[in-house]
Amino acid sequence: MLSVHNEAPAPPEARSRGHCHPRPRPARLPSVGAILRHRDLTGPPVLDTLLSTADDALRTLSGTHHASRPCPRPAAPAADLDTAERRRSGALMRVNHVGEVCAQALYSAQALATRDAALRTQFEHAGREETDHLAWTRQRLHELGARPSLLNPLWYGGAFAIGLLAGRIGDAASLGFLAETERQVERHLESHLERLPAADTASRAVVRQMREDEARHADMAERAGAAQMPAPLRWAMRLAAGVMTRTAHHL
Repeated sequence: MLSVHNEAPAPPEARSRGHCHPRPRPARLPSVGAILRHRDLTGPPVLDTLLSTADDALRTLSGTHHASRPCPRPAAPAADLDTAERRRSGALMRVNHVGEVCAQALYSAQALATRDAALRTQFEHAGREETDHLAWTRQRLHELGARPSLLNPLWYGGAFAIGLLAGRIGDAASLGFLAETERQVERHLESHLERLPAADTASRAVVRQMREDEARHADMAERAGAAQMPAPLRWAMRLAAGVMTRTAHHL
């Protein structure tokens, strides 16, 4: 008889039936490299994609994007604003500019993550329209003597990570997240039309055009097969957007 010390170790199958199981690894955000490896091979080369994505981020954060459409202007010349009105308009337009910084990151990440070449083209087209919004709000901030948010790199990085994650889940989820985001932005811009000074017709013209474009982007996402976002996720998105807007109002 073998002693206790000479017993052969249990085979792996036996050990796997015990009570001690390895802990599952926590889910991690996919790396850019992993996403690129799963891209549609008919898309642009990987190096071109990385350089284009990095260039877009630098242009967004440095304020060097140029609009492809003229900045919307009111029908009549804008009236002069007093100090309080300029301060209020500047804070509201800073929030709108932050929203466009996030939109650039979101569309860039989703275009990077999708495997569907046609969908990638739609993301890139919508992103170019959002570039107009970015340039318009930046120009209006300059006219009001206001500055962009000091936290723009943080907003951009967070939105880019969310866009990558949504795109990695699947195109339907990515489109659903995009559609819900655009609907919330549309309502947010509607509220800004109520809060902007009546005399600030220049800012109001910009916000009205942005609202129309955001509604069209949401419609595009829904027609492309957007999944309905669960109610708790929609609530969490509104909560996060509220934190961002309150912070950007001052910083």
